[in-house]
Amino acid sequence: MGDPQHFDLSRRERQIMDILYRLGQATAAEVMESLADPPSYSAVRALLRILEEKGHVTHEQAGPRYVYRPVVPREKAKVSALRHVLSTFFGGSVSQAVAALLDLEAQELSEEDLERIARLIEAARKEGR
Repeated sequence: MGDPQHFDLSRRERQIMDILYRLGQATAAEVMESLADPPSYSAVRALLRILEEKGHVTHEQAGPRYVYRPVVPREKAKVSALRHVLSTFFGGSVSQAVAALLDLEAQELSEEDLERIARLIEAARKEGR
């Protein structure tokens, strides 16, 4: 199946993937309970089937129910999504992406956040030598 891309998902499909990543695994009923303004149960099951056909979700049978889980681990999906954002919006430039994030979050960064960022930059400098 390879590394499925998470960029071909509808808004509702992304919401379901977020729920599955947060819970680790879930039945269609549990997904439905976690959705804001959920569609019908049959619509949730249909969306889970679509996500499975697209290669994002797998299931196993637990008694009479199917339990769904993401195919790609959350950490791998995050890296893939970040690479996509970097190449699409920042021409592959990490520094441009970091600058944009800092501009966006500047007022909300705590001293602890700034210290952590400074440590990460220092560690990257050391590794680059």
